Amino acid sequence: MNKPMAVTDDTFETKVFESDKPVLVDFWAEWCGPCKMIAPVLDEIAEERGDALAIVKLDVDASPNSAIQYGVMGIPTLILFKDGEVVERITGYMPKQRFLDRLEPHLN
Repeated sequence: MNKPMAVTDDTFETKVFESDKPVLVDFWAEWCGPCKMIAPVLDEIAEERGDALAIVKLDVDASPNSAIQYGVMGIPTLILFKDGEVVERITGYMPKQRFLDRLEPHLN
């Protein structure tokens, strides 16, 4: 069973840049309503597309440095990294199929 995994500023580089598949980073916070709305959608995508995509969650309150480094100004912000490069950026909630439409071109 694939599911999103937590990362921190300390583990970000290892989990994101050393992955052998694209990594979707969910920049979120516990107090964020839209972040809570998107969580079950990300769980479903992780379950269905875990063979081609890793999903990690970074709490911007606990680990602000990575969010600052990537210019995250609002949450939820989701950034897709492929081979260590940013290839897609999504801000805010959207339905599952719209997420998949944005992600699929970047998946193997």
